[in-house]
Amino acid sequence: MAKTNKNDTDGPIIIKKYANRRLYNTQTSNYITLDFLAEMTRSDVDFIVIDAKSGDDITHNVLTQIIVDEESSGQNMLPVNFLRQLISMYGNSMQSLMPSYLEASMDNFRKNQKQFQEAVEGALNKNPLGQMAVKNQKQFQETIENALKSSPIGSVVEKALNPLGLSGKETPDDKAHDEEISAKDIEIRELKKQLADIQSKIDKLDD
Repeated sequence: MAKTNKNDTDGPIIIKKYANRRLYNTQTSNYITLDFLAEMTRSDVDFIVIDAKSGDDITHNVLTQIIVDEESSGQNMLPVNFLRQLISMYGNSMQSLMPSYLEASMDNFRKNQKQFQEAVEGALNKNPLGQMAVKNQKQFQETIENALKSSPIGSVVEKALNPLGLSGKETPDDKAHDEEISAKDIEIRELKKQLADIQSKIDKLDD
């Protein structure tokens, strides 16, 4: 199955499901939700769900429920024709072969997906445009850091925290100071927006 997340145990994490549908993580000694269990699955954390009363392994049922919830929430990934064909296999003479076939197909898909991602990352690192995007991102980050360091916000905060520096009245210098802070804030927000745009483009290249 998925790789095991080894912390204090050498085997899969045991999740107990109680009659009230609550899920209990025996490794962390706390209750978790089905959504959290879905995140564990996406993170390749190996676990087994057992019925707290009977001790039966109900991992299959819980994983199926996660799929049903994901499909019901609008995250449709299973095509209708695929579902029809899958349903038609129940009771079919080939039913016993389907689990191993589907598992092997998914393993091959994930392997190819990983190889594709590694190929894209390698091409990005060798591509001058990709290197330029990474370089620009770093430059934007440095620009933002320098802007924050040179910003008078820090001194304003220090002044506000110092009761002796408060006069209780706004002076022309204070007003000019506030206008300068406002301009810096706008500049920083603009830089952050440009940085986010660069990051978005890089993420699309990674996909």
